[in-house]
Amino acid sequence: MDDLINDELFLQVEEHLKCSEQSWLLGAGISFDAKIPLMYPLTNKVKKDVKASHKELYDDIISPLFQELPDKCHIEHVLSHLGDYAALAERNKDKKTIINGSEIELTTLQKVHSVILESISNVIRCGYVEDNDGNTVEEGTSSEPIVDIKAHLEFIDTLFNHASAGVHERRKVVNIFTTNYDTLLEDALALNKVSYWDGFDGGAVAHRIQKYGEPVPANGQRANLIKMHGSIDWFLCDKGYVWRVRDNDLYPKADRRVLIYPQATKYVATQQDPFSTQFDLFRKSLNSSNSNILAVCGYSFGDDHINNEIEFALSKEENKTVLLAFLECKEEIPPSLQNWRTSSFGSRVIILSMHGLYIGNVGPFKRDDKDDYWWTFSGVTSVLKNGCEV
Repeated sequence: MDDLINDELFLQVEEHLKCSEQSWLLGAGISFDAKIPLMYPLTNKVKKDVKASHKELYDDIISPLFQELPDKCHIEHVLSHLGDYAALAERNKDKKTIINGSEIELTTLQKVHSVILESISNVIRCGYVEDNDGNTVEEGTSSEPIVDIKAHLEFIDTLFNHASAGVHERRKVVNIFTTNYDTLLEDALALNKVSYWDGFDGGAVAHRIQKYGEPVPANGQRANLIKMHGSIDWFLCDKGYVWRVRDNDLYPKADRRVLIYPQATKYVATQQDPFSTQFDLFRKSLNSSNSNILAVCGYSFGDDHINNEIEFALSKEENKTVLLAFLECKEEIPPSLQNWRTSSFGSRVIILSMHGLYIGNVGPFKRDDKDDYWWTFSGVTSVLKNGCEV
């Protein structure tokens, strides 16, 4: 009897993945096998590179910022902290602020911001792998990158070209939201010949046309790709336009890279429209009175802004969105997910972890006696292609 119940629960998961309305939220974990580092290895690499190339800026500004922040901070926290200091300097009549007892000019803070973003971009573009002790295992260069797109190609191919019979014909446009800065998803869509919309108009060089509040255009595309935290190939020019630009192009002139989701400071106020628009599209995709799923992979539920949007949508009585979270959960379920699965809408919270399947406040129901790796990016691809059979 227990086996029959388990089989029925796994079949429910498969049926959800055939839903005609679906959105995907993909985080940093999906690019791990592509040799793009997660946040803490990325932080280590950026610190090494900036210290080697801009030692004075590192010693005078970046290192003191790390010392001011909690031990578990990473490079995005430092960028946010830097943005706060820049906002203080901008309000100051002398355009200065004090860090570690020294006066620092706004222009210097802006330079540091640019240096960090450039370093992040280079690491993501080239690839980097380190061991658990922080030692470099493998490192790509601009002439010899090590980034591997194989897992992304297989996922996109499976999602769009190997759907079960009848699913492709009735499926609406798939929304793919990502917090990643790399370009592997859009590259995988193009290489699989899947037409998609990303808010830009143009070719290799393109300009952003999507504005806050506007609906996604219906141009016959099969996917909408919404990069919630920006991209390594997004630039903001001196006229306020956002461009998608090829690496090493000298045109159009770009005074700084649009890359990291901004904090609420005046320093990054000019960046607000692209990012607020992305979150508006995310919010709209989660609100549906029809059967609708949000499938999550590679995201550890550590972004309060994203979590708040998900919780608000799930808590609405008329909303039918089901959350499918493919999540490692090595030790504990993240607090946000734990709260949701025990709430009034808990039956619409499904967690597929290494320990098994959780539906609401019950579980885990195991597919295998051993740890289960269906939560990985390749594991999700396998579930899409083969169902929940081990």
